[in-house]
Amino acid sequence: YIDIGDYNLADSYVSINQSLLHAGAALDAGVDISWIDAKLFEKNDNKIKELDKYNGIIVPGGFGSSGVEGKIKAVNFARINNKPYLGLCYGMQLAIVEYARNACNMKNANTTEVDEKTRFPVIDILPAQKELMEKSEYGGTMRLGAYAAVLKDKSNVLELYKETGRLKEDAKRIEALKKDKSQAFRLGVLDKSKNVALERHRHRYEVNPKFIDELEKKGLIFSGYHLREDGTKLMEYIELPKNTFFIGTQAHPEFKSRLGNPSPLFYGFVKACIKQ
Repeated sequence: YIDIGDYNLADSYVSINQSLLHAGAALDAGVDISWIDAKLFEKNDNKIKELDKYNGIIVPGGFGSSGVEGKIKAVNFARINNKPYLGLCYGMQLAIVEYARNACNMKNANTTEVDEKTRFPVIDILPAQKELMEKSEYGGTMRLGAYAAVLKDKSNVLELYKETGRLKEDAKRIEALKKDKSQAFRLGVLDKSKNVALERHRHRYEVNPKFIDELEKKGLIFSGYHLREDGTKLMEYIELPKNTFFIGTQAHPEFKSRLGNPSPLFYGFVKACIKQ
């Protein structure tokens, strides 16, 4: 979303701009950023071809139906043409919608945020959240702030967190959270896993567990999850290992990126763009 009437909202994504510059600095590369209104792709099918001149594509966080089909077209373009892709929060969810539609034969799959009656609600409000909403307790249905995610062995996501040294940094914060009973829910069930990332969140809708197996059978990798104490797995990361770089996260890693300490995912994205 970069426009409302006469106003330009690109500054709303300043943390993403900064994260790209942090990653570029770490890789000794300049980063040129262009913001494109996703609605343009909905109005003109040929517009999507303009993405070919870019080295990588990001679909950032958002909400609602504005420009959604244009964003899904951008995801599809990145996946089919092997362009480095990074999906942030809604950008991960829409990447799953695109994959469900075009790789898993789930016609018109969608998030129920956009289409409550879709036959394939791959992104949805989970049952426990619906119970709270029925009581008008909407605040309890959002994931806000830091949450731990167990990273999948041998995944590209895990390798990026290792390469940037972020796992060691997050481990210290996790130990602090363990001592604070009021914040223990942010860790969930960690078992003995040492590969745990801690990123900030701000969202309500989640990956629908009913479709995870089918998506995985068709090649989508869920490379990280948060396990709640009630046994519910909340998917945190996705990737397509056959692509040069195709990663999505339910979190907002841009909020923890710093100059000299870039976000692992932005670092990996810019590194892949350089290779283009």
